[in-house]
Amino acid sequence: MNNLIEITDLNKSELAIYAQLSEVQLLRYHEPAPGLFIAESPKVIERALDAGYEPVSFLLETGSINDHTGKILERCCDVPVYAATAEILKGLTGYQLTRGLLCAMKRTALPTVSEVCKNAHRIAVLEDVMNPTNVGAIFRSAAALNMDAILLTGGCSDPLYRRAIRVSMGTVFQVPWTIIPNSLGTDNTSYINKLHSLGYKTAAMALSNNSVSIGDPCLQNIDKLAIILGTEGEGLRKATIAACDYTVKIPMSHGVDSLNVAAASAIAFWELGK
Repeated sequence: MNNLIEITDLNKSELAIYAQLSEVQLLRYHEPAPGLFIAESPKVIERALDAGYEPVSFLLETGSINDHTGKILERCCDVPVYAATAEILKGLTGYQLTRGLLCAMKRTALPTVSEVCKNAHRIAVLEDVMNPTNVGAIFRSAAALNMDAILLTGGCSDPLYRRAIRVSMGTVFQVPWTIIPNSLGTDNTSYINKLHSLGYKTAAMALSNNSVSIGDPCLQNIDKLAIILGTEGEGLRKATIAACDYTVKIPMSHGVDSLNVAAASAIAFWELGK
């Protein structure tokens, strides 16, 4: 493997993207052009490559090459592969590599809301979901349970943060998504109005007695439906709920009054994505 480079100097400038830069610094690496992100594990990296993302370099744990990893590296034979032992790499990055492989990749320009929603019948909208684990889990559920696209407000965790990508198992590269621009997201009702203009009925997932059951046939019969989920703890803003066509509540028992947003999303996608 001619592009394999053994790490002998942890201060090598090419390794800074793995060792020294925060997620935000990676995001802004080429500002104002799209920046970088880190994909972790062969399966995730393969899905990113299949989606057309361009690799910058790899970080490889010595001795971890198997058939799957080997095929990925063969696809990227001109891309530098920096290799070291698991102990050295953990010291470099601060964490144990998942299945021994990381890849720094170039971000692409985000599509518009209209482009993402084109031909989509079921979309999920995340309003200020701030935990990257939750964002990743929601993407995984969306991919598995028939959501056609995802929109995120600017207050959400970035789907291309390393942990969000890993938790999603790379489905962030399979489900079309974009960030709702500030012009549509600052005033809560603005992005709802945009969805209405694109022909969607909007369903706010909220703990309200003034709601329809998630199993109501009227929801399943809607051709274009946007399922809107709110931030951890507080849920959706009152203005958002008021602007939606429906408020939808998941019936619960044993005195449980709420679910984690990722768990609630899976139930909503399963029931409303049929």
